[in-house]
Amino acid sequence: MWSMSSQQLFLKSLRGMKLVNLLHLLCHVTVFTIAPLKSMLIFTIARICLVYFRTCNLKNTFNEKNIESYTCALPIYLAKLNKQYIIISMQTKIKTSIIVNLIKTITLTLFSFLTFPWVCRILTDSQLGVYSWCVSFVYYFLILARISIPNIAVRECVKVKDDPNKLSMKAQEFFILQAILTISSFILLTIITLTVPIFRSNSDYIPLIFILSINFLSGVFSFEWVFEALEKHIYLSIRSIIITAIIDILIFVFVRYPSHIEIYASINVLLTVLTVASNLIYLPKLVKFKKTEKYNFKQYFPTLFTLFIISFLVAVYDKTDTFILGIIDPSKASVGSYAVGIKAIEIVIGVITALGTVFMPRAVKYYENDLVKYQNLNKYSANIGLIIVIPLIAIFTGLAKPITSLICGNYANNLYKDADKVLIILCSLMVTYSLSHIIYTQILIPSKKEKYYMLAMGAGFILNIGFSLLFGLVLFRSSPAFGVALGTSLVDFIVLVFLIIFTHKYSIKMIFNINNLKILIAGIAIGLLTYFVSPLLISTFNNLMPIQYNYLLVLIIMTLIDGIIYLLSLFIAKEKLIRSIVHK
Repeated sequence: MWSMSSQQLFLKSLRGMKLVNLLHLLCHVTVFTIAPLKSMLIFTIARICLVYFRTCNLKNTFNEKNIESYTCALPIYLAKLNKQYIIISMQTKIKTSIIVNLIKTITLTLFSFLTFPWVCRILTDSQLGVYSWCVSFVYYFLILARISIPNIAVRECVKVKDDPNKLSMKAQEFFILQAILTISSFILLTIITLTVPIFRSNSDYIPLIFILSINFLSGVFSFEWVFEALEKHIYLSIRSIIITAIIDILIFVFVRYPSHIEIYASINVLLTVLTVASNLIYLPKLVKFKKTEKYNFKQYFPTLFTLFIISFLVAVYDKTDTFILGIIDPSKASVGSYAVGIKAIEIVIGVITALGTVFMPRAVKYYENDLVKYQNLNKYSANIGLIIVIPLIAIFTGLAKPITSLICGNYANNLYKDADKVLIILCSLMVTYSLSHIIYTQILIPSKKEKYYMLAMGAGFILNIGFSLLFGLVLFRSSPAFGVALGTSLVDFIVLVFLIIFTHKYSIKMIFNINNLKILIAGIAIGLLTYFVSPLLISTFNNLMPIQYNYLLVLIIMTLIDGIIYLLSLFIAKEKLIRSIVHK
């Protein structure tokens, strides 16, 4: 706030003023503070009034003392007032964006939990395994087509978002780059698919792969990074919810038999196509596609080379587990079990990475202008991430069998074997992967030190191949899904440690602090409670109702109990985020 001396001086100058002088002062305040509101009508009226007052030479109506007081105190008072307004406005905008993204992600999560169990039951583990394996194969070429252009595009567009001409030029440059890379990637995919023996011997894979490849071919026109840079989170959320609802309805209507795997793939591709169509309708309001100056692609080449390596390593690192598991198990049934086990994990990770779209533009801005705000923002984002994932780890590990059974419908048969064990082992990814993503998007990208992430992904890629083969093919040959999950979990932990070491200046304080320790202790408490109480509840209800209703009831009861105890514990421990919400 402003100092008492300047405030008192200003208020003292108000006393004794005539009504016309107060109106004059009001116009000054209006002109000075209305700019952030961008209300041109009010701004124009205030300026016209000021011209009138100046022509009346109203300074002569002030005595010398009041003129001096007014002149000295008003700028200080208004500057403090304006600064306070901007701070409050920015904080409100960040919190609004977070809330909007959480609503979107939670809604999409509910949609996913409605359709995925249906798909698991219809396709069975082998067909779902084929679909998941083809998705992982196409994903490599999707990453090669993007080479992290969306990340660097967000960073560059944030810098020029207040200049429409420069923003439009950036959008054109990144679109051209991504179009060239997408076409090249699709040509490479076509060559490999039509020539590699594994695809020729499994001809059913080829149509599925080409259907899925439409995802990244149409994705070049999405311009999602423009909307993220301009923080159009409300639009992105409403669009995603509406389109996902349409897609889910289509899945229930048209996916009816195991042979409908290509129909399922086509409907999922339609999600991307509708997203692109919606974005292209809105995009002309944000950027123009008229060339106003010479394109400068060379400025991106050094960074893009690093990001190309990173993108390749991230792709193989993220999908190596599924790809290797598909090679180890020709039936692809283990891939289906792995897909069920990791499904809930991917949803939670999706929540955290969705929040990253809110924080990354701010992190880029604060890193260049205000390191104190930058560090606070990183702590805040890590705080939100951990407060979400820690209790979910406790619930998922204690209720892994009911959760995976409800997802895939496996209550009494041998389908989706080891899915519950995969879920338990991979729960750690919710912490390790989420924190690694925060470090990458909020520390390494703003500081232009992406090479450390490249080194981490390179090491992770090599270790993931070695550990997946060791645990899946040798040590746990009878349960390859469990072995690959264990190897993936260990590698992800090693990658996080590597990133923390290279970014210790910011990441240590962001992760290791008293506030996060409170979250961890509360999470351990409800984890122990779930582990010991849930089996008792399951055995109690076992003779009262069918197993599926038993699992569902226990899941609801334990989630409610754990949630109440968790939030109450954090409130008593004075955890910052919970206390701030309660006080408001």
